Amino acid sequence: MSASMKECLQLQLLEMEMLFSMFPNQGEVKLEDVNALTNIKRYLDGIREALPPKIEFVITLQIEEPKVKIDLQVTMPHSYPYVALQMFARSPQLDRQQQLLLNKGLTSYIGTFDPGELCVCAAIQWLQDNSASYFLNRKLVDEPSTQAKPVKNTFLRMWIYSHHIYQQDLRKKILEVGKRLDVTGFCMTGKPGIICVEGFKEHCEEFWHTIRYPNWKHISCKHAESMETEGDGQDLRLFHSFEELLLEAHGDYGLRNDYHMNLGQFLEFLKKHKSEHVFQILFGIESKSSDS
Repeated sequence: MSASMKECLQLQLLEMEMLFSMFPNQGEVKLEDVNALTNIKRYLDGIREALPPKIEFVITLQIEEPKVKIDLQVTMPHSYPYVALQMFARSPQLDRQQQLLLNKGLTSYIGTFDPGELCVCAAIQWLQDNSASYFLNRKLVDEPSTQAKPVKNTFLRMWIYSHHIYQQDLRKKILEVGKRLDVTGFCMTGKPGIICVEGFKEHCEEFWHTIRYPNWKHISCKHAESMETEGDGQDLRLFHSFEELLLEAHGDYGLRNDYHMNLGQFLEFLKKHKSEHVFQILFGIESKSSDS
């Protein structure tokens, strides 16, 4: 365990202690994994050898004026606060455009922090101080940088791995969320299950949060590709829509869902979409042509 990793995890525990003191009531801070902090402490004490999962949680904020609630979804990468924090704010009282603008403002503010600075508490304070104007559908006029030059957006592509994707209701949910948001990509059903989602960062993160909630545990984002753009990002897309990908399967799938997808076909699919490099990232093996 490197000193830098130990320092990062210690700082994360410190920030979590501050958050629990700020929000002492039950349910205000909801950990995705209730054992997350204990596992990190065991890792730091040398009791646990494997690197523990990232800290992920939701904080429910009460905004006084107007009387609304905001759920702030936070993921702390292992190297936070020396790498960027992942967070997304949502509220049923915001429409998609308002929510997009709110998260752009929040992301812009967090971007002003230097590496090594804890920023969750500051983000909460920013939301409490600045979110009202987004609910009232006012445009913020105190951002000269957005008037002086084109607005830059972050285009994101996430490669998501699951042990399997079988259930019809889950497959339906994934497709519905993908089509509702302005994202493209695919969902390969079967075993393993692979999802690629691409679009503006805010939309991809909302997709990621929505499909996982409330209890999809055996799923992880294996790889993410991020690019800056001043346009609509259409030239960066590798896919034209969000669709379900059905490939041939190997194994006994007549009586039970225990079959493996044809990875050779999947590799050819990736090649057609200029994504062959992801094969090794997803499966830990180098890609080989089907005719070799």
